Amino acid sequence: MVELNLFLDLQVRQLEYGIFINQAKYTRELLKKFGMESFSASTTPMNYSRKLDKDEDVQSVDITTYRGIIDFLLYLTTSRPDIMFIVSVCGRFQANTKQTHYVCAKCILKYLKGTQNVGLWFPKDSSFNLISYSDEDYAGCRINRKSTSGTC
Repeated sequence: MVELNLFLDLQVRQLEYGIFINQAKYTRELLKKFGMESFSASTTPMNYSRKLDKDEDVQSVDITTYRGIIDFLLYLTTSRPDIMFIVSVCGRFQANTKQTHYVCAKCILKYLKGTQNVGLWFPKDSSFNLISYSDEDYAGCRINRKSTSGTC
């Protein structure tokens, strides 16, 4: 059999000391599809001080483009847990997309531009100690006051 190199847009590098999985090619295609190749890279996927909500007073944007970005980003989270939370937050606004939501999605794309080669590393000969993190925000959603939790 031949070594696995590419499977469903997952790039797999099998080395003697572990396996590295990323989606750099998919990320480049994503940036090209939405015209973000010439934009400068960002160091974070979203500004911490920005809170997304319904923004009824702000103008609506093309819902098809926004949904396309979110769909591509959701698939990218298979190898990029660092964007999982913000993509899920942006995904909440696919039915009534406003300019602020679109700007946030573009910020994620700018972050991806600077971190295209980030992925998952699975070392071969190491003791496996599972470490789990949890973050909970009681009644933190400004729209419906529901709690938000995340684990990694």
